[in-house]
Amino acid sequence: MAPLTFIPRLSGLRAGHAFGFLGAAFILAFGIMVALVALDQQRVLEATARLQEQTVPEIIRYQRLARNLEQLRQEGERVFSAGTPQARQQAMFVVTLVASHPSVLEHKEAADLARQTERFLIDVVRHSARDAQAFAASYDEWQRLAGRLGILVDDVSIQGINLATADLTDVAGAMRLARYKLTAALLVVSLFLVVFLFLVRGHLIHPLQRIDRALSSLSVDRPAPEFRPSAMVEIQVVEEAIGELHASLLENEVARHALEKLANKDGLTGLMNRRHFLQTADTELQRAQRYQRPVTVGMADLDFFKKLNDTYGHAAGDAVLRAFAELANEMLRQSDFVCRYGGEEFAFLFPESTLVEAEKLAERFRARCADYDIRIPDGRLVRVTLSMGLADASACPIEVALRRADEALYMAKRQGRNRIVLADASGTVA
Repeated sequence: MAPLTFIPRLSGLRAGHAFGFLGAAFILAFGIMVALVALDQQRVLEATARLQEQTVPEIIRYQRLARNLEQLRQEGERVFSAGTPQARQQAMFVVTLVASHPSVLEHKEAADLARQTERFLIDVVRHSARDAQAFAASYDEWQRLAGRLGILVDDVSIQGINLATADLTDVAGAMRLARYKLTAALLVVSLFLVVFLFLVRGHLIHPLQRIDRALSSLSVDRPAPEFRPSAMVEIQVVEEAIGELHASLLENEVARHALEKLANKDGLTGLMNRRHFLQTADTELQRAQRYQRPVTVGMADLDFFKKLNDTYGHAAGDAVLRAFAELANEMLRQSDFVCRYGGEEFAFLFPESTLVEAEKLAERFRARCADYDIRIPDGRLVRVTLSMGLADASACPIEVALRRADEALYMAKRQGRNRIVLADASGTVA
């Protein structure tokens, strides 16, 4: 990795100290501006509190008074418009309630006018039963009284609105001053941000972008990434970690290949294991069937292997299986596949081979196996023979082809072992 270098200094401080100094200066300047704004905010809060605690309740009181006076006027209209004495009495009942409402009584002018309205309407209702003409004639007087109520409603509403003017003016002035101070604070913040972003861009963002590109292209197929010298220790640590990560990836790739090899091979013979063989054979059969190419599978078994194990021991049996695997790798083509299917049973795949061509290959392998001396752990030489069944797999799944080959294998055993038996396309043994 590149050695630690120095960036352009701010007041003689290195990179980490420079950011700290810049941050402290920013906090100090911004704190002063915030304190100035806070004073105006306190003024706004006080005016707002006064507005909420004193002015707003007073405005609500005036609004309630205006609403009651308007209702008093409307109920008076109902007294004159009611068609029955009962309706007039109901309207008068509401008039009495409204006239005695606390919001009306606590306002002197409203209380006097409400009492005057109440007495006038009581007299009107009392005389309405005796003299209908007098009742009708009193409506003009009521219009004048209702007009006074309407004027008082407007006056009360205006008084309620005017109550908030002084407080709102104070709030507006404080907010205007706070806006000027806030603008100045934003200018200070902008200046610090420009300096801060310049440093961050040069000493953080650009190095991190290089690190991001390196991580995006990090692969075992490419050499370890190289970085230009960085001034910041943190960036250097990350760059060193990327180098270590690349080395770790190389080690993991080697380990992965080793594990994959172990997972796909039989531990005793080194041949394919059954799972990997079935996967490979299935892929090969799909390819052959897609392009209409011949392919043959085989199932083979070492004759009298159990007797050999019982006679010479399992160590001898293992030696025979390993020798058989070496002989298979030697005799078969590179394009052919063989696996230890289980115990002393083996499976074969012959790509690009018809049943007849595969029989020739298998027969040559069988003959070589029958003449092959195998030295077992106690030093003695033994020979084993091979029985095999072959089946065409160019038009059926791998499971079906292996089943047919297995049936042909058992036919080979019943016919005396040490031979090759073919299964035709229908599954019967040829």
